[in-house]
Amino acid sequence: MVNSETGIPGGVCFMEIYIRDEFIKLGQALKLADLVSDGVEAKAVITEGQVKVNGETDVRRGRKVYVGDVISFDGKEVRVNKK
Repeated sequence: MVNSETGIPGGVCFMEIYIRDEFIKLGQALKLADLVSDGVEAKAVITEGQVKVNGETDVRRGRKVYVGDVISFDGKEVRVNKK
């Protein structure tokens, strides 16, 4: 079942992060959302293929994530918004 307002599957924890710039790197976004404790953990979960961006697995810690993108990790979804 999908939430008609957010388009996110039911039962998934949904959060938002806000950025000032045009983009944020994937590892930094995970830290900003408090999904990982530090850069080492971010690198590990990303390179292990545990993180998706817009539904696709991405193993690049430096991937640029833009406003409107959705990051999925550990049963949580994080939408990137402009501050």
